[in-house]
Amino acid sequence: MESWVVGPLLAVVLLFLYIHLNDSRLTRIPDGALAFSPTRCTTEEIHATAARLQAAPISILDQIPPKTGRRYLVVGGAGFLGGWIVRKLLDRGEDPRRIRVLDIRAPARADLTTGPAKDVHFILGDISDSAAVEAAFNAPWPDDNSPGPLPQITVFHTAASIRFYEKSVSLLFHSARVNVRGTENIINASRAIGATIMVYTSSGSVSIRRSRFLLWPWEKEPPSFVQVINEDEAIIPKQHHHFFSNYAVSKMDAERRVRAADKTGSRDGVLRTGCLRPGNGVFGPGGDMLCGAYLVRKVNPTWMNSVVQNFAYVENAAVAHLLYEQRLIELSNGSQNPDIGGQAFVIRDPGPPPTYGDVYSVLSTLTEGETTFPFLSPTLMILISHLIEWYYVSRAWLLAAGYPVAHKIPALTSDIMNLQPSLFNLVNVHLIFDDSRARLPPEKGGLGYKGAWTTLEGLHKTVNEHKSGVSGFEQRSDLAGIGFRFGLAKAKAQKGVGNVGAKVSENICIDPVQPLTSA
Repeated sequence: MESWVVGPLLAVVLLFLYIHLNDSRLTRIPDGALAFSPTRCTTEEIHATAARLQAAPISILDQIPPKTGRRYLVVGGAGFLGGWIVRKLLDRGEDPRRIRVLDIRAPARADLTTGPAKDVHFILGDISDSAAVEAAFNAPWPDDNSPGPLPQITVFHTAASIRFYEKSVSLLFHSARVNVRGTENIINASRAIGATIMVYTSSGSVSIRRSRFLLWPWEKEPPSFVQVINEDEAIIPKQHHHFFSNYAVSKMDAERRVRAADKTGSRDGVLRTGCLRPGNGVFGPGGDMLCGAYLVRKVNPTWMNSVVQNFAYVENAAVAHLLYEQRLIELSNGSQNPDIGGQAFVIRDPGPPPTYGDVYSVLSTLTEGETTFPFLSPTLMILISHLIEWYYVSRAWLLAAGYPVAHKIPALTSDIMNLQPSLFNLVNVHLIFDDSRARLPPEKGGLGYKGAWTTLEGLHKTVNEHKSGVSGFEQRSDLAGIGFRFGLAKAKAQKGVGNVGAKVSENICIDPVQPLTSA
């Protein structure tokens, strides 16, 4: 063999061996994660759960606090979690004319445009625009001229720009525009109109520490491979490069501002605030960027089968917001319970955390093979992600520096933009969220949170509503993840004998990486 061939061939062999070795370490479930999730779900268990839920559907109505008669501003209420908060307010009997939604786009879900929801006042606006926020918050209410005192105001702030793929400090302003400046605008407008309660949707990801996944041959696993996360301030990263991405940095900044606003003056008294950190991904019917997105895309290349993580089913998360509101109302009315204003609470689904492989099994089984998850090498994808990040950041730097050549470099406009190293800091570590504080009774300083659906039970409802089209879908469901189209995988998906009732066009007319403003 020619000598000039030996060198490159040896390099290819060594690269192949390294990828194989590194993959074996990234796809192993460490003992620290297995202790929280020792068993995997089976096809038999999935079918048994489906039969049980069909015979006795789960309800969370008994966990929803009673009607308050207050006025409500739901920022991001045309979106996913915010839309479910609106739903739960209506479910408990709140007057839809006393509910106002501010969002960057009009609601598309049927459950937000029909029935009582049709009387909810929707206002289009960008929360990073202080004038737009002030106009929306100061718009007249139907009962403004009614005799007697007006009902007090609660603000639920769920809007966010979810640019999880960026981690460079130079790009932080993209996330901060909505997440920080927008939140500051919401705080100021809330105080100006006399709101007395504000509950903010933070993120469990604010505590996730960045890791490193290209290991040395002698290393057994990445640093911080298993992370047990609660509300302890000591575990929150202290420097930018320790956060998993700019999204987490900006959400932590916004959370601190909301917490600092607790007990500050409001036009009609005092503003009480609180924050919730759902751990980790919020999913469910109505347009989530996680499990519902899998159903929309159908073919979902993945490398995360063995990763153990908690999830937060959207109805559990929505009710947690109402519980925090109720606790703050009680404190404002003189309750002797511990004062939990200005705090943050982790919330998650009840039950043990699943692996992503468990999630994939449920979705694939319930869609009868229509939703598939072809496996990819995590190490290979990490290597590719660094190239994509280099291209993305370099183009952004050239644009910021004013170089004319930057405008000749094509922008990344598909979901390939999501495949950057920050993604792996979020989905390739085992995340165990401890919500024991939120589950304490109010007299012990908790929210009294329980949750009704386990993650796997929530997946069943997500699939059922996707098939029936009950909650419809949102454009954002197809914005996250990596939607490579492999001919072989697609053909396999088409062999599925299940017939999804609500077929969703894959050609959604929106930039797949457009910043989102509804958590």
